[in-house]
Amino acid sequence: MLSAFAPLLCAFVAACTAPGSAPQGFPPPPQGYPSPPGGSPVTTRGITPEQLLRSEIRVISRLIPKGTYGRRLHRPMSPRYITIHSTQNYSGDAFDHARALSNGKLRARKRPGGNRIGFLTWHFTVQDNCAVQHLPTREQGEHADFDGPGNNYSVGIEMCEHRGNDRSATIERTAKLTAFLMYEHGIPLRNVVPHYHWPRRGASPPNKNCPHFLLDNGRPGRKWAWFLSRVRAHYSRIKAGPCPRI
Repeated sequence: MLSAFAPLLCAFVAACTAPGSAPQGFPPPPQGYPSPPGGSPVTTRGITPEQLLRSEIRVISRLIPKGTYGRRLHRPMSPRYITIHSTQNYSGDAFDHARALSNGKLRARKRPGGNRIGFLTWHFTVQDNCAVQHLPTREQGEHADFDGPGNNYSVGIEMCEHRGNDRSATIERTAKLTAFLMYEHGIPLRNVVPHYHWPRRGASPPNKNCPHFLLDNGRPGRKWAWFLSRVRAHYSRIKAGPCPRI
């Protein structure tokens, strides 16, 4: 791995409710988590998938070049899950991660039952003001559980943690991106999972504390339920309309 990115990627690879009481049916925010940008959580319909993508998520394409490094092989995928990570990289922003991926700097030991391509790859890195895309969502990444369903069937999203990045805005943008991807691919909310969800054969512990700031004592709990409520709130806003394939 690129030394400048250590301890990268959960050493691999928050969304918030408004001040005061949470909307009916939504868990309250975990203690110490700020309100999302813009105040009250949005629960009304009225935005097309394309509008959500272009005006609120702001996806910037920085795809790994075809035929190189983590995209040396074409590995098609029909997404069934969305996996949420946090980088645990306190110096690199989303564009730094994009450069590392495109330049083949995020290497991993290729081995049977482990990493299959010799590189770490995932689909999006989200920071407070944008989401940078590294892989098309219909290609497999290498970010979750080696040769398991987390890599074979899930879109991987990393959340930035570099100094100066607004965590609240990053989580809210991630919730919006997740809602869009659910709509695009017909993925149910129950299939939005933390990296923790996917056990890694041969690793100790097998289930990673990732994304660490959305887990309780290293496991999904109140914070994760709260994040899912943010995803559900944004998904509920979407109305029929153009839906770009990303």
